[in-house]
Amino acid sequence: METIQDKYKSICAPTDGLFKDNGSRFIAKAFPVESEDMVKEIVASIKKEYHDAKHHCYAYRLGYKGDKFRANDDGEPSSSAGKPILGQIDSFGLSDILIVVIRYFGGIKLGIPGLIRAYKSSSADALTKAEIIEKVAGEDYRLHFDYMKMNEVMKLLKDLDIQASQQDFSLDCSLVTRVRLSLVSDFMERIGKISGCTAQIQ
Repeated sequence: METIQDKYKSICAPTDGLFKDNGSRFIAKAFPVESEDMVKEIVASIKKEYHDAKHHCYAYRLGYKGDKFRANDDGEPSSSAGKPILGQIDSFGLSDILIVVIRYFGGIKLGIPGLIRAYKSSSADALTKAEIIEKVAGEDYRLHFDYMKMNEVMKLLKDLDIQASQQDFSLDCSLVTRVRLSLVSDFMERIGKISGCTAQIQ
């Protein structure tokens, strides 16, 4: 049976980086994110905060597979900004991350190789300062079960080392638990063996 790879790397907290070249300043800001909505909110707030900057280029990668991503040049020559930023995210092997690089133009054109170096270097500076964490991808389930089955359910959670939250132990019991992806099939198989116990994905 194929083992599901549910671990991936991200950053713990926002960090900043900086690169200067011929009067131009490139301020890189890296953020931990978990959705495209979060990305939009952060990019909008950066554009507001640094409204006097010439460019606000960014790249992000999302999900444990890293299959949601985008690179934006924000008016810089094609592939000279967003792509180098994304390249640094990938060289550090990260996901659930956004990097925005704010450029203040110094009056001297850097050319495409110079821009690529600047966006790459400022992003690398921010990531070098970041605390890298390991994340585990999972799914939230709500369990419903009879009070008499509580011991079986709690034993199952203990065996798989998963935590319960939002517990309601009245006559009809329920709780919410987060199950890492590599344990989902085992979890569902065991739940099926507890009569009257159901699991619904949240």
